[in-house]
Amino acid sequence: MNKPFKILGIQQVAIGGADKDRLRKLWVDLLGFEYKSTFVSERENVDEDICAIGHGAHEIEVDLMQPLDVDKKPAVHQTPLNHIGLWVDDLPIAVEWLSEQGLRFAPGGIRKGAAGYDITFVHPKGNEEFPFCGEGVLIELVQAPPAIIAGLST
Repeated sequence: MNKPFKILGIQQVAIGGADKDRLRKLWVDLLGFEYKSTFVSERENVDEDICAIGHGAHEIEVDLMQPLDVDKKPAVHQTPLNHIGLWVDDLPIAVEWLSEQGLRFAPGGIRKGAAGYDITFVHPKGNEEFPFCGEGVLIELVQAPPAIIAGLST
């Protein structure tokens, strides 16, 4: 099937837990991922440490997330693997084309994500209008900047 866009690679993996400090101990202190920054959003009910391994086009972000309020949605700590992010060379074109194919996106549309890139999410569950989905997995599509596009499309 011809598509008017390319998935270039994995941009991120988001991991949720009730205690971000325990996640940071594992991923940063024990495994050696680099801590980059923290993102807090009441709207998204998240306190998130952005960490990474690798460099340039081969850097993969690992977001360590805990909810601000365990009783509110979204519940970023359930399931522990919250979502996977994929670099996309042309996010608006990808969203348009995938929507036309019947892929369901989560509410919110294209917006700035925690790391500053434009993002949108593929819904984990389909419905009558949009039967295709992430099949139980929340998938984040991330607009790749020019340097990433050049580095990953070769």
